[in-house]
Amino acid sequence: MKYLIVGLGNIGDEYADTRHNIGFTILDALAAETETPFTDRRYGFLCEIKHRGRTLVLLKPTTYMNLSGNAVRYWMNKEKIPAGNLLIVVDDIALPLGSIRMRPKGSDGGHNGLANVSSVLGTSEYARIRVGIGNGFSKGAQVNYVLGKWTREERKFLDERISIVKEMIKSFAFAGTELTMTTFNRQARLPSQAGPQRDEKSKGEELRNTNHDRT
Repeated sequence: MKYLIVGLGNIGDEYADTRHNIGFTILDALAAETETPFTDRRYGFLCEIKHRGRTLVLLKPTTYMNLSGNAVRYWMNKEKIPAGNLLIVVDDIALPLGSIRMRPKGSDGGHNGLANVSSVLGTSEYARIRVGIGNGFSKGAQVNYVLGKWTREERKFLDERISIVKEMIKSFAFAGTELTMTTFNRQARLPSQAGPQRDEKSKGEELRNTNHDRT
């Protein structure tokens, strides 16, 4: 059985190791476990890994964030993967740094990449893992923050959190969304370690009002 695991991000050296590219970073780490290289394919960088009899197709779209849905739809059709076997890994400013949440479906939460995926697929009923990047930015500085690079301290802290996400992805393919949520969601939350957070509604509204082509 095949599963499509999509890490959202932007291509190009200027976006490498940025907060918005946490999806790319996590898929790179997962592929590195088996030393499996990504290849440049249509609409994205692709590789396949195996886990307990399942095939995980890892996709890093090359469409830029706002058009991620085109890559997702293409590879779902090409590999004949149903929406129930799709998992999107994405950054979330509404969550504290390093906090991880998995949901079987839901709104885009103001995230342009998720919004495009839902629009192109015609549904929001697909699993997603949101990885908190915090919201340590002043009003009007959101784009610079999400497209900014991790500090050394942040990246060191995130390495452990990335390991948890990798295990969640494997569990999704083997055990399904509900059991993975039950097993991992509580331990993945870190509300006390991320510092003060702004109101989620105001953050979502600001994100929706930010029309940046590559966010």
